[in-house]
Amino acid sequence: MILANDSTSANSTLLKQVSIVGAGAIGQLIYHQLSTAVSASKIAVNVISRAEHSQLQPLTFTSLDNTESTQTAEFVGLNDYAQQLPKTDLLIVCVKAYQVCAALKTIIPMLSAECHILLLHNGMGPHLDVAQMLNGQSLSLGTTSQAALKQSLWHTKQTGKGVTQLGILQLPKHFKALESSSQQKSSAQKTLPESLKNILLTAIPQSQWSEDILTMLWQKLAINVAINPLTAIHNCQNGQLAHEQYSDTIIAAVTELVKVANAEHISLELPSVLNRVYQVITLTADNYSSMHQDVQHQRTTEIDSINGFVVQMAKLHGIATPQNQHLVDEIKCLELQYHR
Repeated sequence: MILANDSTSANSTLLKQVSIVGAGAIGQLIYHQLSTAVSASKIAVNVISRAEHSQLQPLTFTSLDNTESTQTAEFVGLNDYAQQLPKTDLLIVCVKAYQVCAALKTIIPMLSAECHILLLHNGMGPHLDVAQMLNGQSLSLGTTSQAALKQSLWHTKQTGKGVTQLGILQLPKHFKALESSSQQKSSAQKTLPESLKNILLTAIPQSQWSEDILTMLWQKLAINVAINPLTAIHNCQNGQLAHEQYSDTIIAAVTELVKVANAEHISLELPSVLNRVYQVITLTADNYSSMHQDVQHQRTTEIDSINGFVVQMAKLHGIATPQNQHLVDEIKCLELQYHR
C-alpha cells in the first residue's frame, strides 16, 4: 500500500483510497503510475483481488527507458471487501469489457455512494449496464493508447506511449429513460471532484480530460472495428491492413459505424475517421492488435464490445450493418475452433 507523508495538500487529504480492479498489463501499468504520483500524499492505492484473503504482492515494472522498479501492492481479498471497499474514493476498472459487469456486481453494493467509478477498457457497451447498477456512485469512461505487456504474472513492461482520454459519462437521452428517478437525481448532482481529476491527470502521462468522452470513445471504436477483427482473422500485424485487399472491408465497417454514431447524436465525419484509421495502421504497423493476441492465445475476444456494439446500437435505429455483423460472425467462428 502506498501511504502519504505529512506534507499533503488540502485537496488530497480529502481522499482516502484509490482501488484498481484488474491486474492485467494495463491495470499494473496504471497502478505503478498512480502509486508513483501519490507517493507524497495521504492516499492509499490498492488492487481488488478475487482471492479469498488479502495479501501483499510485489509488482515489478519496466519503463520505456528500461528502468526497472518494484513496488509492494496490497491485494484486497474477498474477506476484506466489506472493510476496504467503503473507503474507496475512486475505483478504476481495467478488466476486459466482457468481465466488467460480473466484476462490479459484488463490488458496487459495498462502495460508498460518494465513490467515483472509472471504466478503462477496450470497446463500448458495459457502461450502459453499469449505469443501471449504480447506488448513487458517479461514472466516468476512459480510453488509453498506452501499451504494456506482461513479462510474467507480476512483471509488466511499458511498450509504448499514448494518449489517455477521460470524462464523465453523459448518457444519451433515449437511455436516461431507463434510469430510475433517484438514479437520475443522484447522478445529476455529482461531478468528479477536482482532487480526483488532478490525481488522474498528474499520474497518467499524456492524459486529457474530455467533456465529450462518448465522441472520443466512438472515434477509438472506429479504429478498433477495422484493425482488431481483420488482424485476428488474417493473423497479421496492423501494418498489413494498409494493403488494397483490405480497403473495401475497412471502408464498409467504418461507414456503418459512422452512420450509427450519427444516429446516436455523435458527430463523426467519414473522411476524417477513415483518415485516422489509416494513420493508426501506419503508426502501429509492427504491432499485433489485442484481438489478434486473444485469438492466438485462444482467449475470449472483446468482439461483442467492438463490432458487436455497433451491431447492437444499429438495431435500435433500424440501421443495417452487414459488414460489422460479418466480422462478428467470423471472430465467433474462430473462438468456436478453440474447443475442437
